Amino acid sequence: MTVFFIGAGPGDPELITVKGQRLVRTCRVILYAGSLVPDAVLEGNVAEVIVNTAELDLDEIVALLADAHARGEDVARVHSGDPSLYGAIGEQIRRLRELGIPYEIVPGVTATAACAATLGCELTLPDVSQTLILTRYARKTSMPEGEELADLARHRATMAIHLGVRHIARIAEELIPHYGADCPVAVVYRASWPDEEKIAGTLADIAARVQDTDIERTALILVGHVLTATHFADSTLYAKGPAAPDE
Repeated sequence: MTVFFIGAGPGDPELITVKGQRLVRTCRVILYAGSLVPDAVLEGNVAEVIVNTAELDLDEIVALLADAHARGEDVARVHSGDPSLYGAIGEQIRRLRELGIPYEIVPGVTATAACAATLGCELTLPDVSQTLILTRYARKTSMPEGEELADLARHRATMAIHLGVRHIARIAEELIPHYGADCPVAVVYRASWPDEEKIAGTLADIAARVQDTDIERTALILVGHVLTATHFADSTLYAKGPAAPDE
């Protein structure tokens, strides 16, 4: 018996991996985050037990996993995006290890990747930014030392900020000294879902643009000059001549 932590992708049911889809369709037990995973992801399943865990606490979820283990039934534990990023699987894994229950992580398409796709841009461009920082805005849970937004912003790398759209004005305020007021910003609500929404602007005006919408959650903030850059060097990947050793 194995608990499979499956990344269902950002919302579009076709963005789940082939492996993830196969497991969803073959496991006898499915536990899924119903508030973030569309029902279409579960189509074709043969599960005898299907539970939406949106209203369950950790103890209740672990009890269901332990019950499946006792019956010898594989579990598809379906999370949105990629479960290793803000998927809250760490505490589940810790409990499974204590109970001696085997598990496996099946990667998924991240919300950041879906946002880049819908914006039609590359997040790492030569001469502009070769680093991508994925972080979240500190609210109920404080950030570790050295990971406050201003600390990360000093790098001026492309940044993807989770769980911060309600605080977009404060975020812009903290980033402007490092990126400049004219730095491009995009807020993508429910990337790849049918009701996806995109707001583009700069650090100077993005708060006002978001305020004119009803977006208060389930949105990702992307910051960086890669979003609108047109002047950058060609990659050496497709350059004429022999490729470099690390390519």
